[in-house]
Amino acid sequence: MDLRKDQPPHEQQPAWHRRLRRFGHPGPDAGGDVRDRLVPPYTEPSGRLWATLGVPPGLAGRITRWSAWGGPLLVALLAGVLRFWNLGSPKAVIFDETYYAKDAWALVHRGFEVNWDKNANDLILSSGGNVPVPTDAAYVVHPPVGKYVIGLGELMFGFDPFGWRFMTALLGTLSVLLLCRIGRRLFRSTFLGCLAGALMAVDGLHFVMSRTSLLDGVLMFFVLAAFGCLLVDRDRAREKLAAALPVDADGRARPDAYAAETTRIGFRPWRLAAGVLLGLAIGTKWNGLYVTAAFCVMAVLWDVGSRRVAGARRPRLAVLKRDLGWAFLSTVPVAVVTYFASWTGWILSASDGTGGYYRDWATKDGRSSDWSWLFPDWWRSLWHYENQVYDFHVGLSSPHTYESNPWSWIVTGRPVSYFYESPAPGTDGCPADAGEKCAREVLAIGTPLLWWVACFALLYVLWRWFFRRDWRAGAIACGIAAGYAPWFLYQERTIFFFYAIVFLPFLCLAVAMLLGALVGPPRSSDTRRVAGATAAGVLTLLIAWNFIYFWPIYTGTPIPMDDWRARMWLDTWV
Repeated sequence: MDLRKDQPPHEQQPAWHRRLRRFGHPGPDAGGDVRDRLVPPYTEPSGRLWATLGVPPGLAGRITRWSAWGGPLLVALLAGVLRFWNLGSPKAVIFDETYYAKDAWALVHRGFEVNWDKNANDLILSSGGNVPVPTDAAYVVHPPVGKYVIGLGELMFGFDPFGWRFMTALLGTLSVLLLCRIGRRLFRSTFLGCLAGALMAVDGLHFVMSRTSLLDGVLMFFVLAAFGCLLVDRDRAREKLAAALPVDADGRARPDAYAAETTRIGFRPWRLAAGVLLGLAIGTKWNGLYVTAAFCVMAVLWDVGSRRVAGARRPRLAVLKRDLGWAFLSTVPVAVVTYFASWTGWILSASDGTGGYYRDWATKDGRSSDWSWLFPDWWRSLWHYENQVYDFHVGLSSPHTYESNPWSWIVTGRPVSYFYESPAPGTDGCPADAGEKCAREVLAIGTPLLWWVACFALLYVLWRWFFRRDWRAGAIACGIAAGYAPWFLYQERTIFFFYAIVFLPFLCLAVAMLLGALVGPPRSSDTRRVAGATAAGVLTLLIAWNFIYFWPIYTGTPIPMDDWRARMWLDTWV
């Protein structure tokens, strides 16, 4: 019999609880301190491990304490060295840098994007960026936040390839640090958190996007940071609920319906920070809207789960009364205000035709608007601009050599070539004895073994969420779905594989979760743990080797044509 206070015995539990047990669903915990369920403790290496390694207990304790930050920082340091090494190469404007590098430079100098001369790229590279900024406003289809971020690097280091790639490399490095810490909090394991970060550090798509001034890497950073803030907010809210629960004679907290349904969480600064970050995500690219909606729903479901664990008989009603209003106010309005604040440069530009594109629409072509008396000119001009951008996005169907269907993304079916040259033997780094021209390419492709393992990890996460009711698996699945699923609504639109960078961190979390399951739980036998750890270690090393093998086509290193062909594992990669 289940002896927990305010909880039904097993035979009175919902039928779906009983049915799911055959698939491994553990059901409600029959005892123990509910505080450990609300805020589970972090796992620590066993004493046997330290004894085997010959580490004294005192030193082992210090290592464990320092590893919480030391491990993630070491992984991030590795990621940073890889990403900043020879960052200015290729010394060229590659792929969509032709738009965003110049737009960023114009934004930080004019406050709006401008039309550049068709020979501007050559002039910028040959003059070291010493070119005048045009004044004629340009029509662009992405909000300004990501370009401001890129422009910050240009202001610090110059209008050249290193300058316009600096901030994406920095955010790429910081995203690895974030993922380590997020994974640690999610799994309550420093090892699994660092494993997730290390996997992303050696992913080819993340590596290439960190070394290219495109918007999607910036978007990924804001999305991941917002997820991390919501995760911290979840823990802080559950800590307050746990503190409000009554304690029995043995000092153990027990579920209590009154405390669970009436406790107010109060001010939630981490949720507010998530709202700002989600606004910055939307202000980078509009697909941040889907992520915002998904994360808001996820956060509310987390609140429901928290109050249910604390003992609430009607957790949904309790969340509706105590949490939902503030949850909405601290995310959606904050994100909206942040988004519009990102347009400040455009809003403050002149409305006489010399400012941002469409800045003069309200005073010129929109005079007859029915809403002209209610909204200021800048608002109506911006609204018109946004409508035009929306029409562009939904109608974009121009064929492109490297476009791909989202069904192929998860298996890296059609990567994108950002840069390609064929230097002759003895020139531009091509070996003199190559025999034929070399290939020098920057290919935006994920580390293949990592992505193929992620296919199985995704199935495992879905199984664990649906049948085991593991909230961690649900959170990972939400992150993947928010960044991936919306693109299936636009399969006729011109879209590219590198958009997948947004949900890549969650794929790495899924792989880390799968590898953790492969190692086995702490209560497993030594034989099981050694076998699982060996298998997980070999798989991780193979992924790292795969990254090293593809290094030349991630970095634009000239290699003989036969070596390049050997790396084109699928016909669709050419």
